[in-house]
Formats: sequence, structure tokens, C-alpha cells
Amino acid sequence: MRSLLLAVMLVLFPFGAIAEDIDIAGKWLTEAQTSHVEISDCGDGTPCGTVVWVDLKPTDSGKDDKNPDPSLRDRPLVGIQLLSGFERDDDEWTSGEIYDPESGDTYRSNLKLKEDGTLKVQGCILFLCQTQVWTAL
Repeated sequence: MRSLLLAVMLVLFPFGAIAEDIDIAGKWLTEAQTSHVEISDCGDGTPCGTVVWVDLKPTDSGKDDKNPDPSLRDRPLVGIQLLSGFERDDDEWTSGEIYDPESGDTYRSNLKLKEDGTLKVQGCILFLCQTQVWTAL
């Protein structure tokens, strides 16, 4: 009986550890309140963020038309992966990337869950960073 319990724990433990690592998983409202981003496990225990809703203006195409890769400019904004490539560093996620569909640029990014339950999202070029605060939905 003990051997069976130990075997079950060994099988389940890695999955539990991965799920616990993604402390920022869930749906988030961006600071501009123009989109919802769902953060979930990329499949390797790190967070990925995907656009799941966009508040389009009548003049917006709803497409990724500012993407530097012409072959991607016709893809819809909903479904685009904005966040990827993060590494755990104590209580935050660092060294990742954030894609900005409004400019078509990709920046180095850090993510940190704040004590009030909001998400600090940084996009950086060299040593200059811009910070947004996203709200959980």
C-alpha cells in the first residue's frame, strides 16, 4: 500500500509543482481596458499570455496589421500570443518577451503579481522600461 501511495505521489507531484508555479494564471484586463489577456502554462511550467478579447473601434481592422512580418498582418488580434519566454526569479517572472500589436514591436518583459492582486507588466528596451498594471477578471 505504501509503495502504491508513493508511486501516485511521484507521478502527481511534478504536475502539482508546475500548476503552482504559474501564480499569475488567469484572465487579465489591460491597463488601457481595451483587451483581455489569458495567462496560462506554455506547457513547460512558464506563463504564456494570449489575447482573448479586444475592444475594437469602428476604424480598427481587428488584425495584426502592424506586425513587421507581412505574412502575419492578416491574422486576427484575438488569439495572438503576447507573452512568452519567461523564467522564474523568486517572486516574479523575468527575461520574457511581450509583443505590442499597436506598434508591431516586441520588448523584453517582466511580470510580477502584486500584493493587491494586480499584475505588474513591464516592457523594456535596454534599461528603459514602461510599466502597466493589469487587473484580474
